[in-house]
Amino acid sequence: MNGLFITFEGPDGSGKTTQIQQLSKTLINQGYDVVTTREPGGTRISDLIRNILLSTEYQEMQDQTEVLLYAASRAQHVHEIIIPALKENKIVLCDRYIDASMAYQSVGLGINQKTIKDINHFASSGLQPERTYMMDVSVKESQNRLLQRTSKQGEIILDRIEQKAHDYHKKVREGFLEIAKKNPQRVCLINANQPVDIISEEIVKDITSILADRNM
Repeated sequence: MNGLFITFEGPDGSGKTTQIQQLSKTLINQGYDVVTTREPGGTRISDLIRNILLSTEYQEMQDQTEVLLYAASRAQHVHEIIIPALKENKIVLCDRYIDASMAYQSVGLGINQKTIKDINHFASSGLQPERTYMMDVSVKESQNRLLQRTSKQGEIILDRIEQKAHDYHKKVREGFLEIAKKNPQRVCLINANQPVDIISEEIVKDITSILADRNM
């Protein structure tokens, strides 16, 4: 596979989606063939699983069920969308990937790290991103952004994961920061409190260097 696999990670409300959209436009304008996708989701089957995972109707969901559903969604997504695109030399920009499972499920839920790694290695056939842009914001700022984003006619709408307690989200952020610390060659940690355009410039500068090294 000669394509380039890039992931965006970080707490909810950290600005990942905005930055993916910005980067996608920039790369397309430069003539690159870009696929923009997300997890959970990205395929017909994966989107159906996403609806179950995030729906507030299923508060009784067991942690083990959550782990396996995320992995099942990822397996379909990787093999139906990501790997075929990489084989066609495309740049794939993905909103969340295995780092999210490590942060949310291993650290957030307290599930054994090796278990999460093994399940997702199987689901993804070992596919790893070449670069991960990890957006970091405080839990307080993350929650404030979510409330602003999801407010609709005076009603606050949060999904099942977003509704979890403050301590859970604090653990998730710590999990992301630990991943960044342990993987400095792959993970580019970004202060997501900066203006959107400043963050975009930082990301474009970094990926331009990667593309130059790859001769793409």
